[in-house]
Amino acid sequence: MTGRRLLAALGALAAATAHAAPLPEKGFGLPLDVSRDGHHIDSLLWFTLAAIVAIYLVVLGGMAWTFLRHGRTHRAAFSGGSRRSIGLLVGSIAVIALAVDGHLFVATMRDMNEVFWNFAEVDQRPDVVRIEVNAHQWAWVARYAGPDGRFGTEDDVITTNDIRVPVGQPVLIQLASTDVIHSFYLPNLRVKRDAVPGMINGLWFQAEQAGQYEIACAQHCGPNHYKMRGVLTVLSREAYQQWLREFSEVAVRGYDPDDQEAHWGWPWRSL
Repeated sequence: MTGRRLLAALGALAAATAHAAPLPEKGFGLPLDVSRDGHHIDSLLWFTLAAIVAIYLVVLGGMAWTFLRHGRTHRAAFSGGSRRSIGLLVGSIAVIALAVDGHLFVATMRDMNEVFWNFAEVDQRPDVVRIEVNAHQWAWVARYAGPDGRFGTEDDVITTNDIRVPVGQPVLIQLASTDVIHSFYLPNLRVKRDAVPGMINGLWFQAEQAGQYEIACAQHCGPNHYKMRGVLTVLSREAYQQWLREFSEVAVRGYDPDDQEAHWGWPWRSL
């Protein structure tokens, strides 16, 4: 296959994939979790739901007991509350705060520090995949370093609303925004982070199941916010390396040093 035909074929494949959409979710409950660490988020959500249901049932039971005990013939009378009732109320609030909110706070801080914000350790792993994502109204533009391992060079692979990663490897993303605040959200990976103008933020994940999943913007970023959707494609490691190699070769052929808008990448930073 000639270089021109290869370029046309890869371009058509990229366009088709960029406009593809992940299959709709099936079943009941949260979106399908395909990440290594998503269970940390799900456990907090399910614990919160269980606590709310338990508190609701206790309050409902107290109200039912009151209705049955007093009945329609009971005459209402104002009461400022006794020490016993006040102590029961304050004690109940303290127990709920410690058992529910205390658990959520401790578990959240542990998970954030040991897992979701552990950028330094992830960035040192030899198999980490590094991607720069630039948000703007209204699209996600991603940049991969080519074989030279440096961002902002002629072999960089650049995609729009089309991010591809290998299965079973950590993916570290650095986020920027050119206009307003956006929020990079991967519901099936249980990660979300704001893209703020003038800042470089980060997130990381590790996908454990191949497939196509939604990329959403979780911040209202303007009148076409609803269009800011992309597709995250999780490939096998071999397919990912082949895709990256082929599209890097295409990028070298199409590199234009005078196209300043295409040179938005930044030197990789320590987060």
